[in-house]
Amino acid sequence: MNYVRKYYLLLLFACMPFACLLAQVVIPAGYTEMIIKSGKRSYGFSPAFTVLYNATDPGMALKPAGLKKVEYNVLTWKVTDSSKNDFRQKKIGAAMAGDGFDDRILRTKSEWRTANIFNAGEKIIVKATSARNGIDTVHFSFPPSDKFFLTAYLLKKGPYPSLHFSIRPLQAGYYSIGYTGAPSLSEEQAKGIWQPLIWQEKRIPDAAYCTPAFMATLPSTFVYDGTNTVGVLATSKEIPFQPLPALPNSRFGVALVNEQKKLQPQIYAPIPGGYLSKMEAGQVFDFSCYLVVVPKPINQTYSQLAKDVFGFRDYRRNDIASLNTALDNIVDYSLSQYAWFIDSLKGCAYSTDVPGAVKNVSSLNPLELALVMDDSVMFEKRAYPLMEFMLSREKFLFALDSTQKIQSPSRKLKGPIAPLSELLALYEVFGKKNPFYLEMAEKEYNTARVRNLDNKEIGKNWINDMWLYKATGDQKYLQASIEGADKYLAQRIEQAQTGFNDPMQSGYFFWPTFTGRWIEYLQLYELTNYERYLNAAREGARNYTMFTWMVPAVPDSLITVNKGGKAPMYWYLRSKGHRQMYYPEEQAPAWRLSETGLTPESSGTATGHRGIFMANYAPWMLRLGYYTRDSFLIQVAKAAIVGRYRNFPGYHINTERTTAYEKFDFPMHEHKDQSVNSFHYNHILPMASMLLDYLVTDVFVRSNAQIDFPADYMEGYAYLQNKMYGAKKGKFYTEKDVQLWMPSGLLNISNTELNYVSARKRNKLFLAFTNQSAIAVTARVTIDPSRVQLNSKARLISFTGNQNIPVIDSSFTITVPANGLAAVAIDGVSVRSSFQNKILDTGSSVITVDYAKIKAGKAEAMLLQLGKYDRRLYVYLQDDDNKFRSASLVYTNANGHQQTITDMAYPFEFTVPVGEAKPVSFFLSLIQTDGREQKSESVTLGQ
Repeated sequence: MNYVRKYYLLLLFACMPFACLLAQVVIPAGYTEMIIKSGKRSYGFSPAFTVLYNATDPGMALKPAGLKKVEYNVLTWKVTDSSKNDFRQKKIGAAMAGDGFDDRILRTKSEWRTANIFNAGEKIIVKATSARNGIDTVHFSFPPSDKFFLTAYLLKKGPYPSLHFSIRPLQAGYYSIGYTGAPSLSEEQAKGIWQPLIWQEKRIPDAAYCTPAFMATLPSTFVYDGTNTVGVLATSKEIPFQPLPALPNSRFGVALVNEQKKLQPQIYAPIPGGYLSKMEAGQVFDFSCYLVVVPKPINQTYSQLAKDVFGFRDYRRNDIASLNTALDNIVDYSLSQYAWFIDSLKGCAYSTDVPGAVKNVSSLNPLELALVMDDSVMFEKRAYPLMEFMLSREKFLFALDSTQKIQSPSRKLKGPIAPLSELLALYEVFGKKNPFYLEMAEKEYNTARVRNLDNKEIGKNWINDMWLYKATGDQKYLQASIEGADKYLAQRIEQAQTGFNDPMQSGYFFWPTFTGRWIEYLQLYELTNYERYLNAAREGARNYTMFTWMVPAVPDSLITVNKGGKAPMYWYLRSKGHRQMYYPEEQAPAWRLSETGLTPESSGTATGHRGIFMANYAPWMLRLGYYTRDSFLIQVAKAAIVGRYRNFPGYHINTERTTAYEKFDFPMHEHKDQSVNSFHYNHILPMASMLLDYLVTDVFVRSNAQIDFPADYMEGYAYLQNKMYGAKKGKFYTEKDVQLWMPSGLLNISNTELNYVSARKRNKLFLAFTNQSAIAVTARVTIDPSRVQLNSKARLISFTGNQNIPVIDSSFTITVPANGLAAVAIDGVSVRSSFQNKILDTGSSVITVDYAKIKAGKAEAMLLQLGKYDRRLYVYLQDDDNKFRSASLVYTNANGHQQTITDMAYPFEFTVPVGEAKPVSFFLSLIQTDGREQKSESVTLGQ
């Protein structure tokens, strides 16, 4: 009688930290299955493999999957057997185009293909027939094959047992070796799953997709049974730091669904038809992976493996520049010619994606910067024009070309495009002296609108209830917000999602749509102090971290970049005729070049936009990490922001590693002279707000909430959410009613590792310094005397220590502990502020009539009260140049004289500074396309 002799390998794991996770091995005779025990549960890992063989190239290619509500590209292979032709490619419309969308993926000829890894070649199942135990290893033996020779062994040392396997082909061809021996669970048994990038919670893949290494933020798939997370994880050597991970150099792929439609972590190396898969007879390919069982949910297992295996830690510091320097430089750049703001259209050029279009995110970004930095130029050049844009346009993306279809722009003036939260923030910033903002917000609350792309937003929801409560104090809105938030909590947060059907989302593209409204839950927690909302926020944020790169591991070495004096050339920009950029060849520490902590852009563009610098999630994670004592959230936040650039760095890391975007002059080029990455000019101001939010939040966290500035909310769209500071006074330890005040260049600090936040109150200047490095820093600080004058009796008061710090000639020396905070006040100063004082002086009376609809031209008019700074009349027509060839506004000025302004081109709109608090009367004179004149009735605002 023939039988197979087996060995039984028992690995006992205690629920302990990394250092204690060494295996205890027991090997009774008669088994080959590897058993990992965690707590009271045991998990069998068989030495079983699936070898996929192709005699010729199987034609591996990324294609858009036919998933409902989701844009995502998956690996596919050519097939000749019609029964395996199971891939249905998503139909791609004209709107899906522009930067990040790769026509080589999206728009290719139709052919027979499969996305099922088991159909990607001739399938050969191989299982070990025997095992030989050594001191540290177990070697497995496999039956012979006419195509290859397979070997494998298990290494018992280390935090997790590692499986090493190699193949030596006996005949040439394309090979892929899949480890397919991990435990499998049914959908009913699984409490949670993960396969990068989009399958999370219980959104189970509808096919046996294989995610290539370069799209895996952690190179594994996971199944959670309610007690333990099980996975198979590639070792760090399988995804090297150099070159930058991409499909052509991906050594492996990971999968979750097996042939029996069960959930089983798998890893395939090489990928069929991919890098290194073409092998000659006698050639050897080897690979290693960890067998993982962790007694934690998936999102906590993610952070543990990131730290244990790939060395994630608090790894960044300022090094090249402080965040304040970067912020000041970005603000200066935003007002330069290179920032490509089109004054006539009141918008940021969006030609990277949509030729001839402009796109804005929010008027609150430049308004915040103008307020906090005491900058009237920022207000006049960016904030005020964007306020008018947000009041009048139909969509964030505005194009005069009515034939333009890319990303679905609008040329209509059917505003407001500003979301309800923005309207209410403007209402509050200007002291609630502009009632039309509140009226518009209440109207938006009762309607639905498409603002960005083709996603419809419903106004009546618990989040907008929260903003209405904050603006009005009406308890009915707070009660509605709590009721709605609790309902959403039960529907969306407390039960794992099985599909892409969030009740508050119409489509899935950017990462916030995949993780529930955790940022809004964080703010509702701050409003109510209800722990259930804090827990919901943390769960969502933890899930969000699984979109942040934790690989490749960062080596402790220098990397040569810009070889031959050339910066990387982004293929998309090359195709658009952009010119090569040049930067000196140099060496930089690998950590400075790493994408760890950043996310790819979105589900639909993750293949091309590897790590984006727009990490607006970071300040939220920093704050949430403080509330929940979650160090991983705090470390991810820091990794995403600190020490990455001196100026606006463009959008993403996408071709190869470079120091180009670290340079001060990197953005100071015309559009066609940018070749390293794409420039979305509407991101400049949100990035500045992101840095300001991080600076203020970092001080809040390190001071244990003793330095705290209230904020409004900048919703924007996609992932561009941040807190808005500057309009409300806060506290600085024992001092109350302190005004955040951070003019550009206020401080000159001798050490780049120190960031700072500054504020003022009467004759006091408040300064909080945060050290971003792991060693104490002593630095010389000089205050700009043109902004702050110190009198002869000025003295420095420390809130964080007994430092005796003299101030001489506007300068002093301060020591800040490693990763710590030092906070001081200087008493006896004279602060020079003009704009901030005027714009925030909202003591004037409320205008009772500040808005009007006008029948002629379907016009809308509003009178904006801008504190004591100014009053302005804004009028725009909804009717366009299909009906009118010109429009004139005839108004009576403050002296009682009639004046006329004529607009000869669409969009037809008028801005009139009216100064004093007197009523403003006006009418419209419109010239139709047939030459006839149409006059409106006379309107008076400001009564």
